[in-house]
Amino acid sequence: MFILQHYAAAVLFCVITMLCWGSWANTQKLAAGTWRFELFYWDYVIGILLLTLLFAFTIGSTGTAGRSFIADLQQADNANLFSAFIGGVVFNAANILLVAAIAIAGMSVAFPVGIGIALVLGVVINYIDQPQGNPVLLFSGVALVAAAIVLNAAAYRKMSAGNKATSIKGLALSVIAGLLMGFFYRFVAKAMFPDFAVPEPGKLSPYTAMVLFAIGILASNFIFNTYIMYRPFTGTPVSYKDYFKGSSRNHFTGVLGGIVWCIGMSFSIIAAGKAGAAISYGLGQGATVVAAIWGIYIWKEFRHAPKGTAMLLNMMLLLYIAGLALIIYAR
Repeated sequence: MFILQHYAAAVLFCVITMLCWGSWANTQKLAAGTWRFELFYWDYVIGILLLTLLFAFTIGSTGTAGRSFIADLQQADNANLFSAFIGGVVFNAANILLVAAIAIAGMSVAFPVGIGIALVLGVVINYIDQPQGNPVLLFSGVALVAAAIVLNAAAYRKMSAGNKATSIKGLALSVIAGLLMGFFYRFVAKAMFPDFAVPEPGKLSPYTAMVLFAIGILASNFIFNTYIMYRPFTGTPVSYKDYFKGSSRNHFTGVLGGIVWCIGMSFSIIAAGKAGAAISYGLGQGATVVAAIWGIYIWKEFRHAPKGTAMLLNMMLLLYIAGLALIIYAR
């Protein structure tokens, strides 16, 4: 299977992760005019599963390092298969709430708040399990990210002062999504052998872990997304009949969103073999900056914000960038 040999290559993969994770939500924004996010999300999940299978049977099954996908799947312990599967379930619960928050509050709020909280929790949790990198630099970076979250929340509340109910709902969904999102990565990392060049009996390769992770997302979606379809956070209920009425463009946009996100997740997992789970996950969550830039400067989500909001947003971006720089340098 394909593995990385150098830390510099791992950082490059994390940067690609950051770009993918920060940009996939544009597909939801593009579809939002004619397509509810609950329906979009089904195609998004399908896109994730398709890409994990493609990677498993190609770069996950070629070369002399590691184990090929089928061989790896056959020898895996049930506990590790279940751990990767549960990672998908936890992620899906968090991500559905994040997508709902994007629909209500926009990318420039949902990502910095939700994914920022996930970054803080994820770095701490993964560092405790695999202590790699300078802890002073690593946690200083985390502190700067936490400060950026506070500034972003303040900017959003300032803009939404006239609609407190929507403001509270958007922030609440972002916070809950972030708290859940901080835990999923650990379940996937725990299922894999840490040195991808040296397979361990019963453990999973990153490519096998990703397939089980995607299956966990799909299986749990029949529970989580079905509930939200019939009991939506905003708007009227939608049904499976509505999903099958969607145009090919609607469905393609959702699948594309899932593929873009999954490229980022796969590259993050592959990079973890050389960079460590804490740094790989933390750097990938620089997606918050990318998403905020999309939301603020491209989609103009704060165009009606009162005076002084722009300064808060610029400070938020600077703190995020400084925090991510410390996380990179910690290794």
